[in-house]
Amino acid sequence: MSKKSKPDTRGFVYSTDPNFSFEPEQNNSEALPPAQQKLKIRLETKHRAGKAVTLVEGFIGTVEDLEDLGKKLKSFCGTGGSAKDGEIIVQGDQREKVLQWLVKNGYKQVKKI
Repeated sequence: MSKKSKPDTRGFVYSTDPNFSFEPEQNNSEALPPAQQKLKIRLETKHRAGKAVTLVEGFIGTVEDLEDLGKKLKSFCGTGGSAKDGEIIVQGDQREKVLQWLVKNGYKQVKKI
């Protein structure tokens, strides 16, 4: 089942309460500055048919800011990927390039796992 068809991540589908109103989760209204972001970079191959991807986790901010950062990282590495579910996925083992770009652009608290 696609995540798009779910009303929210908490799993509410139906309520017998007549006064129940579905309130979506609140997203952060603004991103933290790059120096305060605590990002983790790791390599993952699980559930990807043996293909390696680089994951950047821990970004705090809006979805648009996450997608923008993902686009810049993918462009710098010259590969594809995506930004969803609060993490950035860059195809291939690009840990060194991603770390290099993040440090160069002011992200101080980056940990490579």
